[in-house]
Amino acid sequence: MSKLRILREFAAARWLRPLRTRAAVERRQRRLLRSHLRFLRRRSPYFRDLLATRSFSELPLMDKSVMMSRFDEINTVGVGKDEALALAIANERARDFDADLGSNSVGLSSGTSGHRGLFVVSSAERDAWVGTVLARTLPRGRLLGHRIALFLRADNSLYESVGSRAVSFRYFDVYTDMDDNIARLREYRPTILVAPPSVLRLIARAADAGGFDVVPQRVYSVAEVLELSDERRITASLGQPVLHQLYQCTEGFLAHTCEHGVIHLNEDNIFVEREALDAERFTPIVTDLRRRAQPIVRYRLGDVLRERTRPCPCGSALTAIERIEGREGDTLVFRSLDGRDLPVFADVIARALLYAEGFDEYRITQIGESRLQIALDTLDDRSRRLVEDEVHALADRLGCERPDITFVDYVNDGAVKLRRVVQEWGDRRW
Repeated sequence: MSKLRILREFAAARWLRPLRTRAAVERRQRRLLRSHLRFLRRRSPYFRDLLATRSFSELPLMDKSVMMSRFDEINTVGVGKDEALALAIANERARDFDADLGSNSVGLSSGTSGHRGLFVVSSAERDAWVGTVLARTLPRGRLLGHRIALFLRADNSLYESVGSRAVSFRYFDVYTDMDDNIARLREYRPTILVAPPSVLRLIARAADAGGFDVVPQRVYSVAEVLELSDERRITASLGQPVLHQLYQCTEGFLAHTCEHGVIHLNEDNIFVEREALDAERFTPIVTDLRRRAQPIVRYRLGDVLRERTRPCPCGSALTAIERIEGREGDTLVFRSLDGRDLPVFADVIARALLYAEGFDEYRITQIGESRLQIALDTLDDRSRRLVEDEVHALADRLGCERPDITFVDYVNDGAVKLRRVVQEWGDRRW
């Protein structure tokens, strides 16, 4: 770990790259993209062949299957997929994440899609990541003395390198007993808490029951889609005026929330093309302009983002996002009254359930045409009736047939990322 590199990146992201206009953002992106393409032509066999006959905008889209199948040709540090995968799996099984491949960190990511991904990050990229994340997570007015608690499914030296005398770091394994984790967390008394919404809900329950009396200065939601119902519960129980978010995945550090709690794309380091889903929503196609060990170029994420239409009070020229709504593949399909397939985005049906009562945890799964399976942690006549009424009211508002609903008991699986809305009815798109 190079403390100088971390400090340099921290200062640049925090103070030296204000990028107050869209023109300034776009100038930086063009400059970084030109440099990145020159590098790829020299160092990545995969992109060298493609760029010999195509421009950037003509490059084929990438996704996780392409990345995994062409891993050896795409990466520029000579890391073989088999070797990296074997190390990452060994680390995962042992729950010991200290081993690296030379100066490169490797790790696994399941994502919300459930398909395994593999990432490799160089030491220089790790330092840049640390500096950028700290610049965008540490509250204004206080830089030193923070205690950062991270709840993760897999630790990595990329995260461990955050630790220093100025900022302490502690990793909490979500696979271990949560009562023990919460006891350790209470003893640690973090000033910054970073965890998936499913874990934050457990901590919020402990706070409500008097088992967790710490009020962090800031709480960040990561790794899972943050539903509005969860956001309200967590902010109230943990004494937070705003629940912040970090949009971080295998493909990079993509977005963060500003001081006002508004999500902004990290367009000083990434370029985002948009595949429109409707008038408001889009799927991002991401190019990381600085990541070189494992280039991320025109990578289609499959997430559903809704852009903010109002200017953000913070004044940043970085694109503001209203919500990260989930996976495009988990968009439900209702049948309209005139026989057409109508997409129902995950956020739309999740909002409908905000008005139902009598339960705490839920999952909505489409299992067939006009057939939903809804799991509730409190399954009684009242909760069934209220949920059914809200889903049917939504269908009526959309001009759709009312779906048949089957209710089942909710089963929590802490080994996988939380998905409130799941599409299991084939591989369909509207």
